[in-house]
Amino acid sequence: MHIVVVGAGEVGSYVAERLAREGHDVAVIDIDADRLRALESRIDLLTVHGSGTHPPSLDAAGIQKADLFLAVTSIDEVNLLASLLAKSRGVETSIVRIEAPELRSPEAEELRRVSGADLVIDPDEETAEEVLELLEYPGASEIAVMGRGEVIVVGARLAPDAPLVGRTLSEIAAEYEPDWDFLVGAVTRGDETIIPRGNQRLEADDLLRIVCKRRARRLIVDLLGLGRVMPDRVMLLGGGRTAQILARRLCERGVDVEIVERDPDRARELAECLPDARIEVGEITDAAVLEEVGIGDFDVVVALTGEDDANILACLFAKSGGARETIAVVHRLELLRLLGDAGIDVALSPRTATANGVLRYVRGDVAAVATFLQGEAEVLELEVAKDSAADGARVQDLGLPKDVLIGAIVREGKANIARGRSTLRGRDHVVVFAMPGSVHEVRRLFEAA
Repeated sequence: MHIVVVGAGEVGSYVAERLAREGHDVAVIDIDADRLRALESRIDLLTVHGSGTHPPSLDAAGIQKADLFLAVTSIDEVNLLASLLAKSRGVETSIVRIEAPELRSPEAEELRRVSGADLVIDPDEETAEEVLELLEYPGASEIAVMGRGEVIVVGARLAPDAPLVGRTLSEIAAEYEPDWDFLVGAVTRGDETIIPRGNQRLEADDLLRIVCKRRARRLIVDLLGLGRVMPDRVMLLGGGRTAQILARRLCERGVDVEIVERDPDRARELAECLPDARIEVGEITDAAVLEEVGIGDFDVVVALTGEDDANILACLFAKSGGARETIAVVHRLELLRLLGDAGIDVALSPRTATANGVLRYVRGDVAAVATFLQGEAEVLELEVAKDSAADGARVQDLGLPKDVLIGAIVREGKANIARGRSTLRGRDHVVVFAMPGSVHEVRRLFEAA
């Protein structure tokens, strides 16, 4: 598949890298030459220095042969115009990033239609949803809900005193025979991520991705040493649109929410649209302001500004003051290595939240996709097609690559953890852990013959 991506920012570069690693022919257009050089240094793809709204740039990227077009710059108007031009050149599918509420409203429907956008994505909405899921599992660093809510993938660091430390996966499985409620699908240790087998021994500080039945989520919480309840008090640092969306949803659940926003005009806007939240005006890096609002008394502190340094410093101050958990939005991924050692509990990026929606649409037959900031492993939810190679086959007879693991099977609304002896049927949904290079091969197993 030939894919043209306009925008080499955090969302565009992440999606482009993922798709290129799967073997797609990817071209990226951006006006920032430095961004393009950085992207070229990491992955083999075509880059075009120019604007996605200029026909020569689109032609240089091979727009005439493109199967898919992604316009994901930070400027909504550029994305809409680029999509219009791409559609006029015959591109079948176009995905557009739009953040402004005015352009997402029903009144702007005609404009979106004229642009030819087949899917509109919103990083603010996606990021707020990801934070909300994390708040439901205090201590987890990643959450993905699949199988229409019947399967949950939990990512978390293994604490030194966690019950799983020092045990092999075979030993753990034997304890929960005959019907397993969970399975370790991926292990990241240092810079290496693997799809583990039975002889894999777990160590403290391993980053685990565990797939479990919904009913077993409390068991997983205990095994990983995570929190058990939704927080009562949440502090949001930064009053942007992500914070506004998140605050509204938390208030609807009865959570006590306070927001610190430095712009007085924006603070007044928030106070008008969020009557159940408290709004304070101040800099989130001002220790006096943070002390005055009692930041250390909150269960969870979430830093959501566009400034990584401010988010990190504010979370460190909150943690030192007694906050139970801190979540920092980070745009520069090179900072990730520092955060765990510094004491910040969770880091997330708008790029993964947004990219998951894009990748799900790109792949068409995939019901859900979860990618992660650390480690290349991803989780797919696929439907077993009638008369596919997998229809009627046992898992152990599929000949799966070594870097692929079927974690769960959802049949008629009921989830089961997959075993080698499990037999698949048409219309089953399967939750699969895979490295990017094996995604295409896995999909072929479940496609109709």
